[in-house]
Amino acid sequence: MGVMRAFMDPAGRRALALALTTSALALSFPADASTALGKRPLVITPVPVATQKAQPHKPQVRKRARQQVTARRTPRSAEPAETEQGPPARRPFTAADQEAAAIPGIPDARFFGDAEKDFLRAVGSVEGAWIALSGGGEEGAFGAGLMAGLSQAGRRPDFAVVTGVSTGALMAPYVFLGSRYDAALKANYTGITAGDIFELAKTPESFFDTWPLKKLIEKQVTPELLGEIAAEHRKGRRLLVITTGLDSGRPVVWNIGAIAGRGDERALRLVRDVLLASSSIPGFFPPVHIEVEANGKTFSEMHADGTIRAPFYIAPESLLAGSGVRLPAAQLYVVVNSRLGAGFELTSRSPLSVLGRAITVALKATLRGEILRAYAAARRHGTGFQVALVPSDFEHPCHGVFDTACMQALYEVGVKQGTNGDAFRAIPPGIPATSSAMGMTGATAR
Repeated sequence: MGVMRAFMDPAGRRALALALTTSALALSFPADASTALGKRPLVITPVPVATQKAQPHKPQVRKRARQQVTARRTPRSAEPAETEQGPPARRPFTAADQEAAAIPGIPDARFFGDAEKDFLRAVGSVEGAWIALSGGGEEGAFGAGLMAGLSQAGRRPDFAVVTGVSTGALMAPYVFLGSRYDAALKANYTGITAGDIFELAKTPESFFDTWPLKKLIEKQVTPELLGEIAAEHRKGRRLLVITTGLDSGRPVVWNIGAIAGRGDERALRLVRDVLLASSSIPGFFPPVHIEVEANGKTFSEMHADGTIRAPFYIAPESLLAGSGVRLPAAQLYVVVNSRLGAGFELTSRSPLSVLGRAITVALKATLRGEILRAYAAARRHGTGFQVALVPSDFEHPCHGVFDTACMQALYEVGVKQGTNGDAFRAIPPGIPATSSAMGMTGATAR
């Protein structure tokens, strides 16, 4: 009954589906995959990590492996006490503490994504084009190619506000800084493998370890990059990255430009942590702990993938639903790094196949609902609306997650659509192309 109640509630359905998905993914990996993934080189970082032996944390892994071997040979009562212990206990805090929590020294670093007043305070009256970049894992190659295609064709807007969730968060700084970073975007989405993102090594909070992604972010998010973001923030533009606060259960919007404006090592670490957290699927990848202060005490919040709440972020739900305050955007672009439909699939007669297929269908339905809500909000606010999606007929064979050849093919699809000018549509699929609908979005059907 608890499962049924969760699926009856949209937010509960998304959270439950994501949790079940991560468990299914964890169970589906072959036992020998860790050896193959562990030896994949980090191909796009300035200092490549050639083999697993060069990894700085390897001595700990070996120690853990020896403990596991010993545990198989020794009765449980004789095992060392530390093998029975979990991670250190977190310092407790209350809901009131959470509400008042702030990043020490950077009071405007973040706000809850459902807080309308805080959102409007952060974006002010920023006009112009806004773009929301969705999650989608390796299918972010589509969005990366799309940006390059728009640049090549001279059609790329100068986005006043850029928001990113999950893989969209990882590409958001480059999209924010413009076409001069198109080459970096291409490298990130055509030259990496699963070994550059995670290692098949269990942590106290997840089935897999994302130390490779953490190292990749550290090499690419440099003080120079933060300086450029801070300069654009001072001009009035905004770069927003969304995580989910697991303790509060609420979306958290991080004002990356405001953080970058601090200009010190602490700000650099925070931006890196936020980008890692926004793409950390709970259970699959470890959450990121971020230290905050409230009511005279310091404690650690737990942050994870922003797509737990929604596949992309535009504004608080109350504002989108029509609270009486107009969305400042003059034109709203949404890049969906995923196909909209679940497509046909002959499901196998196994629990994991049935469960995985059901979750896929549920998540695609959620994605479709969010797109329609964004479209309705744009019409209500008199804002132009454009959405781009991975083509439903993209059928390049993909062998596992982060398949380089598959990502390269999807990147080229994005480039072609951006160059040809047919990537974006003013009306989501399934909505009749009536003259009244086109009039409200300020666009024409295609």
